[in-house]
Amino acid sequence: MKPPIAGLLALLLAALVGCTPAEPDLPWCPRDEAASTHAPTAPPSRANACRARATQLQPVLHPPGASAEPSLPVPSPGYHHLGATSAGRWSGVLGRIEVRDTGVRPGTMDFVAARFMAKSGDGPADVAWLEAGWTETGWSGDGRQRVYTYDTNTSAWSFYDQYAVLPGERLWVYLQTEGDTERPRWQAWLWWGDSWHLLAEQALPLTGRARIEQYVELHTDPAQPAALALPELSVDSVQLKDGPAGPLRPWQGDIPTTPGAPADGYCLRWLRPYDSWSARTC
Repeated sequence: MKPPIAGLLALLLAALVGCTPAEPDLPWCPRDEAASTHAPTAPPSRANACRARATQLQPVLHPPGASAEPSLPVPSPGYHHLGATSAGRWSGVLGRIEVRDTGVRPGTMDFVAARFMAKSGDGPADVAWLEAGWTETGWSGDGRQRVYTYDTNTSAWSFYDQYAVLPGERLWVYLQTEGDTERPRWQAWLWWGDSWHLLAEQALPLTGRARIEQYVELHTDPAQPAALALPELSVDSVQLKDGPAGPLRPWQGDIPTTPGAPADGYCLRWLRPYDSWSARTC
């Protein structure tokens, strides 16, 4: 994921609003529901689901004269990824992510995001993904923690401010596909008000299986270098979906995985590799 280019955020906003397709027979989600009080007991279905509206879209645009090809975030001073990536390919990921106040600096390109991602491609020219979780950004949101999605079809951050998330809450997020074609629909779901809310649905060239990431991602504004102090943030109950119609199974040590490593003052603590862990400033 990349921060937006300052000064260009609004150029494509009108064109992008409403561009994410959703299940046509799902009702719109109510805007006044409280956070869930119970964990999900079943996958999304028409009986326990609705579709959400993005309240703000912020495109990621290239500066004039820059290449139109997407570029991958490369870990470097100011950019950190704390978590793990599956070595194999799966059809979904479900887990619970803790919300924390990360103290991102207002008026900067800083951000912290805690998220799951389904991804394919190995280079800048062919990478595609869908991600969902919560984020705190320096360029918008007034210091709030916000539910968000990002996908490479729109190259835009989508924020869902109807979900009044607060530090200390734990959000259940589910990415999945039920298709097994070259370009199936991948979905991002949030468990809220004890029902499933469809945040985003995109036809992506991931096939029915993709590499799965679970990360806390930190970015500091290169124009204003500084270290972000990350309070301990936990992720737990992470499960992987084995096939478009397959079951969920805990993401544990028997599943080939590429874990991250402590770096530049940030630490990972694996309570049970790889379904329960936390990240923080050392």
